[in-house]
Amino acid sequence: MDESDPSAALADAFATEWGAVVATLIRVTGDWALAEDSAAEAFAIAAQRWRGDGVPRRPGAWLSTTARNAAVDRMRRRAAEQRALYRVAGDPTTGLWADEDLEPDQGGMAAWAHPASGEGMGDDRLRLVFTCCHPALPLEGRVALTLRTLGGLEIVEVAAAFGVTESTMAKRLVRARQKIVHARIPYRVPSPDELPERLEGVLGVLYLVFTEGYAPTSGAAVRTDLSAEAIRLAAQLAALLPGESEVHGLIALMLLHDSRRAARVTPDGGLLPLEEQDRTQWNAEQIARGLAALDAGLRAATGRVAGPYLLQASIAACHATSPTPDATPWPRVVELYDALVSIGPSAHVLLARAIAVGMAQGLDAGLAALSVRDDAPRGLRLAAEADLLRRYGRVADAAVAYRAAADHSDGAQRAFLERRLAELEASG
Repeated sequence: MDESDPSAALADAFATEWGAVVATLIRVTGDWALAEDSAAEAFAIAAQRWRGDGVPRRPGAWLSTTARNAAVDRMRRRAAEQRALYRVAGDPTTGLWADEDLEPDQGGMAAWAHPASGEGMGDDRLRLVFTCCHPALPLEGRVALTLRTLGGLEIVEVAAAFGVTESTMAKRLVRARQKIVHARIPYRVPSPDELPERLEGVLGVLYLVFTEGYAPTSGAAVRTDLSAEAIRLAAQLAALLPGESEVHGLIALMLLHDSRRAARVTPDGGLLPLEEQDRTQWNAEQIARGLAALDAGLRAATGRVAGPYLLQASIAACHATSPTPDATPWPRVVELYDALVSIGPSAHVLLARAIAVGMAQGLDAGLAALSVRDDAPRGLRLAAEADLLRRYGRVADAAVAYRAAADHSDGAQRAFLERRLAELEASG
């Protein structure tokens, strides 16, 4: 952190401390909206004071103390308003809190806000991760809460990720918080026997956030803000759960995919397939980080069956370390897909495996592998078939498949398929 630059220091503190500050405030107040508002106030105060006073030696502690004091002030105002209402109504009670209960101590921090013995910000943040991603919440609520509460995105930014209005997203967030209260979802880390299942859901939410940034369901071909946020949150989760191999696997997978971001779109925003990308534009630093995360995950998984994120990251590493498309170790890729199919035979995995089989064993083998998955989305299956036919020179058949695939696709995927079709027709 460059402490001589308050703006840079604040941006760095926001990226690393927002989730921890909010998590601690939620634990001590039980009020999600209060925690978010108080954290936002603390960062706003920092933006003013750090320019004049300089960056504090421990920015995280400074922000945590300031946010807690802001929460105390907000609760005191609530209590005063409540007492005024009671007086107007002729009720002699004093409301929810007495003034003396909210007096800050000499350190400037309310006594009730001190973490309990043995509990730290890491514990609080981990509780928040699992609460935001609790399976009792609808999936859209999990993703929205993760982006807003853990990531610190403004409501308007979360709304943009979902393609809805700010007011609609605000209502969804309120409903998600109310669900946590009414369903009595515990603010805790799952027990060891619950952790594997619950962790899978957390990783799924983070990967969904990344995918919406890397390959959005609508709009632009890439949204780097969401991809970067997912990677950052996963890195924080790895720091909290260093022994979980799949956390490292997810980080590796996202970094290796994201390393190709600059090369996967044309100047006009169209998609470029892996084989057409300029590999000199791939981000070498991200590839190195991704390979390191993959190695950490494989070491953590020693003696156990590798999970889906580790396997997908291993496939991505085969591509990332191949200097040219022809140098790709396709037999190894097929082996990794076989392992992935054995634990999760989804349509998308089987389609990707079929293409790898075609590259490793020939067109007939690839088409045969495709034919066993009739329940795959028609547009994806036709696109995979067209790709194999094109690679092996079956131009006319490939054109028919591309045309049919485009009819069953939309957005950036349809534009790519139509471009492929035009290229084939021009070459014919």
